[in-house]
Amino acid sequence: MSEAVAGWDTFYVIIGSSAAALTGLMFVVISLTADVRFTAIDRNNGLDAYATPTVMHFCLVLLLAAVLTSPKHTPITVGAGIGGVAAIGLGYMVAVMLRMRRVHAYQPVAEDWIWHTILPLVAYLSLAVSAFFLWSGGDNSLYCVAADALLLLYVGIHNARDTATWMAVHGRDPPDQSKEPGAPGT
Repeated sequence: MSEAVAGWDTFYVIIGSSAAALTGLMFVVISLTADVRFTAIDRNNGLDAYATPTVMHFCLVLLLAAVLTSPKHTPITVGAGIGGVAAIGLGYMVAVMLRMRRVHAYQPVAEDWIWHTILPLVAYLSLAVSAFFLWSGGDNSLYCVAADALLLLYVGIHNARDTATWMAVHGRDPPDQSKEPGAPGT
């Protein structure tokens, strides 16, 4: 299995480096827009539902790259490493879906559900299936793992742009007082 994974070194170095750089940029964007985000009154402003998962996707791509570029793999170690990344991603996606439903500052549209939940779920489920096949010794699943890593990277790029654009356009909007707890109509 080490020989099969070794052919992917350059790919995962590039993917991992990109994910690490984009993670850092997300922290910069979040820090620079801290003064334009909603006040503490509106705790469900969407940051934990939209920006934080983007950082998590980037970090899991970085973890995936680290797993696949580490030496002396067996089918069990490759499958377990990829399966671990898949399990973390799937577990986190449950939290993301719950958070998206609680956001008061923004109502998600179909595009949001596709890019923020469906595509990441597809990638993490596919990683889980690939982990099983890799654990069983089928190294052709490495192509699927690579596609999943790229999908997560592109989802993260899309979602980072989407979140940064929304924060730039709507970040200075005052919170909707009618949605505050205790306000009429809540």
